[in-house]
Amino acid sequence: MAARTTAPERPTGLRERRKQQTRAALVQAAHVLFLRQGFARTTVDEIASAVDVSQRTFFRYFANKDEVALAVMADAEDYFMECLRHRPAEETPLEALRASIVKAWRDLGDAEPTGPGSIGSALELLRIIEDTPALLAAHLRRVTEQERAVVRVLAEREGVDPARDLRPVVLAAVFGGLVRAAHLSWTAEQQPPGPEGMVRVIERHLDQLGPALAGHWHP
Repeated sequence: MAARTTAPERPTGLRERRKQQTRAALVQAAHVLFLRQGFARTTVDEIASAVDVSQRTFFRYFANKDEVALAVMADAEDYFMECLRHRPAEETPLEALRASIVKAWRDLGDAEPTGPGSIGSALELLRIIEDTPALLAAHLRRVTEQERAVVRVLAEREGVDPARDLRPVVLAAVFGGLVRAAHLSWTAEQQPPGPEGMVRVIERHLDQLGPALAGHWHP
């Protein structure tokens, strides 16, 4: 009985691995093309051809070029949310947010290889995202969705109703704006490079949050 129960799972597992490999290959090919020739000049057909699959296969994984360009950043954002949901209850909301985003960037930086399709190459695409109206709009839509998700997680972990207690809404908005400012700062400077560089830029911004909100600005 045990053999009959486990045997059917093998093809499913193999199919899932192959699907993940195809998705990763499409992301990798797209990153190479976007960084080499720009987002606007790259076509879906070129991305699919680089992986030796059809356009139809491409559209099984991504609705359009925007999605494949933002795929790694979207995965990173999803992992950040997972980290936030599992932070210790004794942390303050801001401590939980800070620990989650630092953990997310560091874990992804350590886990993924360098090169196209990695979190490092996704960071390189930030400049293209900011300079491409369609991509920026798609990115900001996802940022807005994530902000709503942060509100829900904070409200649940703190046991408050965000319709009456505005603290989750305010903190999620401030934190989201801060992270975007850090991304823009990193994009402008690109120093230090890589995921750890992004962590340092985000932490530098977070260190100024308290003084900016509650402190006197004049000496």
